[in-house]
Amino acid sequence: MAETVALLEPQTEEDFRPAFLDRLRNGDEVAHLVTLIFAAAILVIAALLVTELFGSSAEARHKFGWHFFFTSKWDPVAGQFGALPFIYGTVVTSAVALLISVPLGVGAAIFLSELAPPRISDSLTFIIELLAAVPSVIYGVLAMFALVPLLRDPIQPFLNRTLGFLPIFQGPSYGVGFLAAGVILAIMVVPFVISISRESLLAVPNEQREAALAVGATRWESTWQVVVPYARLGIIGSVFLALARALGETMAVTMVIGNTPQIVKSLFATGYTIPAVIANEFTEATEDLHLSALVELGLVLFLLTIIINGFARLMVLATTRRGTTHP
Repeated sequence: MAETVALLEPQTEEDFRPAFLDRLRNGDEVAHLVTLIFAAAILVIAALLVTELFGSSAEARHKFGWHFFFTSKWDPVAGQFGALPFIYGTVVTSAVALLISVPLGVGAAIFLSELAPPRISDSLTFIIELLAAVPSVIYGVLAMFALVPLLRDPIQPFLNRTLGFLPIFQGPSYGVGFLAAGVILAIMVVPFVISISRESLLAVPNEQREAALAVGATRWESTWQVVVPYARLGIIGSVFLALARALGETMAVTMVIGNTPQIVKSLFATGYTIPAVIANEFTEATEDLHLSALVELGLVLFLLTIIINGFARLMVLATTRRGTTHP
């Protein structure tokens, strides 16, 4: 009878305490807290960057307003700053880079994912990933000693003779300029296009390929008419990621673009970009207004890059989800 009474006694607070301690010993609560802090730190860093850039550019924003983006005069001595030549140079070089890298990168990705033997595909993919890890200053040095002479002597004169009726291929051949910057950017971003496009193509379910082959399509018809349209969102996402990389590239572009703030039609002419002007003038800027104008350029470039990267990631994620679910 005494044993029965002991079993019916209510549990005390001390009996519940070991449950929480056991969870801490197992690591669940600690792991959740630590990973939450890490994830929140990324958002805090991004918010601090935007806040600091926005605050440091206040003087230029208040003085020039929206005219800062539509005027071309950049004169630190006179205190006149206009961002249009740098925005123009950034857009032109990035456009040239995409025109070269997108067809090359998508074609290589199709070959590696659909047509190449596995051994060749794996070997080439490893080399492409190594190219993506090469520092940009190395590309700049190679461009100075290899690309610029090649453009100055045979390529630009040939383009001028054959396509000189177009304004973009007119003018003297210096080697450095918009075309050189665009070509070196294309070389730098093409590994990103290949890698991400290849992953998007590999995410396409095999049932799609087998269904196309079953109705009589050839291997190429199956790839071009079924696989590529299925993975188009991921391929477009790779293009946007390449664009974001091209917009923010600094050292290689600075070494070959000529660093002249001007707006001209010819790709042979020298120009300037937003990252290049920040890298060249930030350490030499002594006036507060000059520093504020450079920071405002950095703010514009930062926000533009964040938006493009986010949009690209959403497209790649959409393709991956389509590949893991049956339509």
